[in-house]
Amino acid sequence: MSDRTLDDGIDVAAPVQQTGDAAKVGADPAAEHRTGSATRTGAQSPPEHRPRTRPSLGSRLARLADALWRPALLLAALFAVWWFVAAREYVANYLVPTPGQVWTTMVDQWSFLLRNTYVTLYETVIGFVLAALLGLGTAILIAYSRTMEKALYPIVLFAQVIPKIAIAPLLVVWFGVGFTPKIVLAVLIAFFPVVISGVAGLRSTDPELIDLAATMGAGPWKTFRRIRFPNALPHLMSGLKVAVTLAVVGAVVGEFVGADEGLGYVLLLANGNLDSALLFADLFLMSLIGIVLFLVVEVAEALLIPWHASRRSAVPLTTS
Repeated sequence: MSDRTLDDGIDVAAPVQQTGDAAKVGADPAAEHRTGSATRTGAQSPPEHRPRTRPSLGSRLARLADALWRPALLLAALFAVWWFVAAREYVANYLVPTPGQVWTTMVDQWSFLLRNTYVTLYETVIGFVLAALLGLGTAILIAYSRTMEKALYPIVLFAQVIPKIAIAPLLVVWFGVGFTPKIVLAVLIAFFPVVISGVAGLRSTDPELIDLAATMGAGPWKTFRRIRFPNALPHLMSGLKVAVTLAVVGAVVGEFVGADEGLGYVLLLANGNLDSALLFADLFLMSLIGIVLFLVVEVAEALLIPWHASRRSAVPLTTS
């Protein structure tokens, strides 16, 4: 019995003695230094996971410059060719004006051009927003219902293949010469890519993920809000970037018929007067509207899906 008691006392006391030694080591700075050295030379502790630091302003500007210098160089080359051909009058100036003539026209008629730019911008934005809402709603109906797919898909395709310039006079007869026919035409042109991209995105969700959500008690609305719609955003944003540029085309085409304001009207006016400088200035403003709206959608995409692979820089396209 005494042997067992002794043995038990030794067994119990050993950890206490070790703890005391460890406390002594912790209290002695020199011992801590020796212990730390032994740890570094022996088994190394796992590296600490430091939080990822945000890129500095300089690195962001460097990435922006790296992304812009190539298109800027190409535009500068095209501008130089344009200036050379127009200045040497290889083509008559009433057909191809010089950059200086275009700039002078924009300065002299800036108020006139600005007012018509606002009209086209208003028609484009309203048409694009309506096309996005209607297109997303139609895509949801097609993706969730086989009956609605069979009923709506042929109509959507039929509406897309009709030349929009051919129905522009009919829209003017129906809705008059105000904003409505231009907005309707912008909706008709921008509607199709939103529907196609929305259907592709909603159907790209992994069925196993949907089954998992159902087993966890998620209803159709929560599954759509938490799984289907976020998964469809990359496809949908691609369709919206196409649609916003087409909305500009729709608004301008609508202004070709029965309009007394807007950049499309200015284009017809410049063409009828053989005013090539005004025509080039008008084309520049049309392009500017499309580029600005495209960048707005690009920024919205970066805010909504920063996690997607398309938003990461330097993503390899191949595995080799």
